[in-house]
Amino acid sequence: MRVNIEINGERHTADDVWPGESLLYVLRERLGLPGSKNACEQGECGSCTVYLDDTPVCACLVAAGQAEGRSVRTVEGLGTEDELDPVQEAFVRTGAVQCGFCTPGLIVAAHELVHRSPDATDAEIREALAGNLCRCTGYEKILDAVRLAAKGVQR
Repeated sequence: MRVNIEINGERHTADDVWPGESLLYVLRERLGLPGSKNACEQGECGSCTVYLDDTPVCACLVAAGQAEGRSVRTVEGLGTEDELDPVQEAFVRTGAVQCGFCTPGLIVAAHELVHRSPDATDAEIREALAGNLCRCTGYEKILDAVRLAAKGVQR
């Protein structure tokens, strides 16, 4: 099957997609967008989080055909080549990036939170990021990054 998707503001077509193929596979393997990571393939870790029509989803759980004619925004589409998104910048500035495997999903989840609720409490931040697992950190730097990014959004 052919799947037409708007990704990060640009139209893309993937051909010969089989019905059970995930959006994550199409993004990474067919369209060359490696930002979203393939970790658990069960929606448990959050490493593959992307926006689907402005709603964060685990791309590993979305059949590629479900994205037909829809809009996808990946971590690559948050900033530009010249300027990082404030959430991406905050992750760099606070040292929240360690091995980097969980980082794309955490950044997308944090991006959604700070735009929806820039005054989020620590409990709300933890809840918003609960679906994203990190094995390298104690999450403190990640929480620092979200707090810093929220301050930038509030400006």
